[in-house]
Order: sequence, then C-alpha cells, then structure tokens
Amino acid sequence: MSKPGIEREDDDAPVRSAAGAVRALIVDDEPLLRTHLAHHLAQLWPELEITGEARNGREAVDLVEQLRPDVVFLDVHMPGMNGVEAARLMGPDVMIVFVTAYEQYAVAAFEQGAIDYLVKPFDAERLGESVARLRRRVAERRRTNAAEAGLGQVTSLAGDVAEGGGPLAKLPPDDLDAVLSALAGELRRRAPAGDRLQWIRASVGQMIKLIPVDEVLYFRSDEKYTLVVWVGGEALIRKSIRELLDGLEPETFIQIHRSTIVNLRFVAQVLKGPNETAEVHLKGRPETLSVSRNHVHWFRQY
Repeated sequence: MSKPGIEREDDDAPVRSAAGAVRALIVDDEPLLRTHLAHHLAQLWPELEITGEARNGREAVDLVEQLRPDVVFLDVHMPGMNGVEAARLMGPDVMIVFVTAYEQYAVAAFEQGAIDYLVKPFDAERLGESVARLRRRVAERRRTNAAEAGLGQVTSLAGDVAEGGGPLAKLPPDDLDAVLSALAGELRRRAPAGDRLQWIRASVGQMIKLIPVDEVLYFRSDEKYTLVVWVGGEALIRKSIRELLDGLEPETFIQIHRSTIVNLRFVAQVLKGPNETAEVHLKGRPETLSVSRNHVHWFRQY
C-alpha cells in the first residue's frame, strides 16, 4: 500500500492505471482509520486497487492529480484544508465518498445534495452499500466513457433516489456545488480560530516584517525560498508552498502551479494558453503568472 504524501516529480505527469483496474485513494488524518477502511475494502471489493493514502486535503488534491484514481474515500475533518474543500478542487473524473463523524449539519447537507457518505464508525453493511453504488457508477462511466458535468466528481445517489421517484432524482450539478460550498463554509466557521494564517513573517533587510495575509498578491517558490509579493513590496521566506496552503484561506488563495499560489482578490483576468494552460494577469502589476494544466480547472468558470 502506498505511503501518504507521495511527492510529485512532474506537475504535469500523472500516473496511469493498468487497463481495467479500478483505483482508489483513502484520505484521513488518522492512520488507524485508513488501515481499517482499507481492510474492509479488501474484503468487500477484492479487485479494487488502493493506490495511495493522504493525511490531509492538500495531499489528497496533489495525489488525485498524480495518481488519477477512480474513487476517493475522503474524510471531512482534517487539519489544514478539510475534505469538502479538497473535493471542490478535484477534477470531474473522480468519484467521492465522504467519511464523517456523525454531525447533523454535515449529514443533512450530504442528504440534501444526494451525496454518498459514511458515518464513523461505519459497519461492513453500510460500506457494502457504498461499494455497490460505486461499482455501478464505475461500470456506467466506463460504458459511456464520458466525464460527468459540473461537480460530477461527487458520488451522487440521485440514480438510487430516482428509482423511488424522490425529489432529488433530477438535482442539477450546480445545486451540488451550492451544497458543498455551503458545507465548506460551515466547516470553516466551526474550525478553531487559530487555524488560518493572519500574518507572514519575512526578513526585509535587517528588519522582520509582519505582512498581512490579506495584502499578499501571490507566493512563488524555488528550491530554497518562497517569494512573497504584497501591496507594499517583496520579501523571501522559508515556508514551502505546501506549508502555506495548509494555513491559507482556500476560497481566496489557490495554487495555480506547483510553485505558485495567487490571491484571487488581485486577479484582473485569466487568458487561455496552449495545451490547457492559462496566464493570470494581476491588478496593477506588469508580471503574469503561469497556470499549469493540472490547475487550470480553477478558471473554467471565468
């Protein structure tokens, strides 16, 4: 079984699966829970290939880009980026089953959006139901060979509801997005107040500068340092892109390249480039920022 947090060597070189294999990623910050889920999946779905594990939402997004799994079992509550925020960053080709402790607001949101979920501690029967749905959906997708629209990456139960004529049978994809957006906001509101970065400490000459995070335009890293560009100037820090992402507000700061994070408040326009890439133009700044094809999905709605 793969270890969590596999590093990518090439931002645009995903690992491809063997023909016919169904691949899964397990995401949870508790190693024992990852092991427990993998054990049950091996019994219920022996041919499923567990290709990786992740400890948090940011690692999960990176591994989805690298490993291209068919299915992700995604814990809701994790340090840094939570599972719902991570799900909204995953492309249209992955099916997700959320795993959560029982919380009425989360369960109600999943049921409203006809989204598949498991409540911890889950039993083999409930997991078996999810596995059966996933098998059907994988078979459907492979028959049609077409990506689902909108938030098709979320494993919707709408097909099962439709068999009973329920009101969620024709739930539009943008309603799913609204449900996830609202739930992500609720999770952030309930998160401890100290979880997000408020200031960046940076050396500027002989001084230590406290830079308000809200004033940062973008971060760009190289092998040793990360450049911070804010409304008052530039500075170098030693924090990596991965460390910064875990502390930044995910609705405002997004990764557009393996070495770059941009503050959406300072984006003026995005121009499409060749080979599914793009170029970000900033408000009042001459430089542009490259968007790699693995991150261009952020701007498809623009």
